[in-house]
Amino acid sequence: MIESLDVNDSSGTKGRVALLQSFVKSGYEVIALHYTQRDVKITDIECIKVTERRDTILFILSRIQRLLYRWFKIDVGSWVDSKFGFSFGFFNDANSLKRAVTKYNPTDFDMIWTLSKGNSYRSHKTLLLSPKWHSKWYAYVHDPYPQQLYPRPYNYVPYGFRKKRNFFREITLKAKYIVFPSQLLKDWMLSYYVEIARKSLIIPHQLSGQNVSGNTLPDYFDSNKFNVLHAGNLLDLRDPKPVVEAFELFLKQSPSAKKNAALFFLGKKSIFSNYLKIKAEKIPQIYASQDYVPFEQVFSMQQNTSVNIILEATSEISPFLPGKFAHCVEADVPILLIGPHYSECKRLFGSEYPYSFEFDDINKIANAFHKMYDQWMENKESLKLNRPDLQQYLSAKYLKEVLEESTQNQSS
Repeated sequence: MIESLDVNDSSGTKGRVALLQSFVKSGYEVIALHYTQRDVKITDIECIKVTERRDTILFILSRIQRLLYRWFKIDVGSWVDSKFGFSFGFFNDANSLKRAVTKYNPTDFDMIWTLSKGNSYRSHKTLLLSPKWHSKWYAYVHDPYPQQLYPRPYNYVPYGFRKKRNFFREITLKAKYIVFPSQLLKDWMLSYYVEIARKSLIIPHQLSGQNVSGNTLPDYFDSNKFNVLHAGNLLDLRDPKPVVEAFELFLKQSPSAKKNAALFFLGKKSIFSNYLKIKAEKIPQIYASQDYVPFEQVFSMQQNTSVNIILEATSEISPFLPGKFAHCVEADVPILLIGPHYSECKRLFGSEYPYSFEFDDINKIANAFHKMYDQWMENKESLKLNRPDLQQYLSAKYLKEVLEESTQNQSS
C-alpha cells in the first residue's frame, strides 16, 4: 500500500517505486494499492488506484477547512491537528485506503507493506485500523517521526505531536516488522521506541536498473565536460556554500578547468536560490535551476556526470539515507560526500573513502576536485566509484536475502 506512484512528486516516491520493482526482481508478485488519484502503470506490477471517499463527514469537514482558508484566510488546521493529531483529510484518506484493502484476504499474501512519503503516514494509519493484517505488516519508516524527533539543529515541533507520538508507538506495537532504509535511523528511533529492538529490518534504497537515454539530457548539460552535479532540493540546512567556495578555489588554481568544468545544482527554489543565482551570474561554470527538473532528466544527468554530490544537513548527526544515494552509486562515478561525522552515508562508504568531508573542509574539497579533474583529463573512463559492495547492498538480491531471513526467524 503506497500513497503515490508518481516519481516526479518527491524523492521519497522514487525510492518507494524502486523498492516495489526490486520485489518483482526478487520473484514476488506485487499488487500496489496507491493513492495517486490517477492511473499509473509500472511493468510487472498490478497498480490499483484507490479513489478518495467523498461521501463522508470527514471529506466535508476537510473541504470546509480548505475553503475557510481560501476565501477568508481562516486557518483552523493548527487547532484540528492539536485536537486530533491529524487533519480531517488524513483520516478520510486512511479510511479510503481501508475500504480498498478490506477487499483482499490476508491469507492470500505473504506480506503487506505500508509505504509513505515526507511526514505523511496515511497508509500506516490504514493498517492500524485493519487488525487482521497486523501479522503480515511491514511498516516502512523513512524519517524520524514525528518531526520533533529530528536531530538538532532541526527544531520544528508539529501541532498534535503527543498524539503523533502515540500513533507511531502503536505502529511499533502492532506491525510485524519496522523497516528502515538506514542503520543509524533505526538506532536513532530505538532511543524513543523500545519495541523496535525486536522487530526491525534494514533495507536500503534500491538500485533502479533504469535504462538511460542520451536524448533525455538537457541542452545546458554537456556530457563531454568535467561535470559535478548536485541533484535534489536544498533544504534549509543543506548549505551549498562549501561546495561553491571549493569549486571557485579549484577554478582559480586550475586554469584549464575554466573551459572544461561545470558545477550543477538541480532542484526547486530554496533559501539558497538567490545566493546560487548571483554566483551563477558571476561564474559561468555554475548552473543552478530555479525550479523543479523532471526526474528522467535528473537521473540521466546523474548517470552521465563525472562526479555526483551528496550534501547533508549541517547537523551533528545525519541518520538519513538520501533517496538519491542509490542513483549515485548506480552511476559508478565518484561521489563527493559532505556531511557530519556521524552519518549513514559515511558509515556505508567507510573511513577510508577519499571523498568524504565535513562542512568546513573547503581546501580539502578543492583538492578533491583537483585530483578527480586531473584523473579525468588523463583518462575519463578511469574516473569510477568502483564499489561493488555498495552495488550489492542496494540490490534486489540482498533485499531477497533479508526478507527470507526475516521469514525464517519468525517461523523458528
